[in-house]
Amino acid sequence: MNLIKYVVIFTSFIFLVNCGETEKKDDKKRVTIGASKEVKKEDSKTVTIGLTGNDMMQFNTKELKVKAGVEVTLTLRHTGKMDLKVMGHNFVLLKSGVEIPSFSLEAANAGGAEDWIPNNGKDVIAHTKMLGGGQSTSVTFTAPSAGTYDFICSFPGHSGIMKGKFIVE
Repeated sequence: MNLIKYVVIFTSFIFLVNCGETEKKDDKKRVTIGASKEVKKEDSKTVTIGLTGNDMMQFNTKELKVKAGVEVTLTLRHTGKMDLKVMGHNFVLLKSGVEIPSFSLEAANAGGAEDWIPNNGKDVIAHTKMLGGGQSTSVTFTAPSAGTYDFICSFPGHSGIMKGKFIVE
């Protein structure tokens, strides 16, 4: 009988403690550094874009959108740990009509001395330097005319996976 009495008292106590207490909602937003996929507008003439690449040969997004003629500052962060010579990444925005496979072959032939950018960049609108794990860099350029352009990583073997569309509206 004493056990039942204690259980009833304990249950009543728990009930009274919880009465009137409402569920608390956590209003904090979860932030993951470097995982932003959106374009941050600073004003109508400039935009800042964040892009990351990792040791799994992946960009964090496959699509970037901007307005024609705006000044774009793209910051690339290599979130991996591997060295530049093993798992280097860059951002290369190709001119309209440039075929990724042929450009990638030319980039491989250009080699590291040219930062994997062939023909002095004749087929490139903009590009960053090559990065190793933990590094970041930025490039600023004017968005080309409206259309859809390809962006890639030109490190040998990466462009088959590390690619996306740069959409200019």
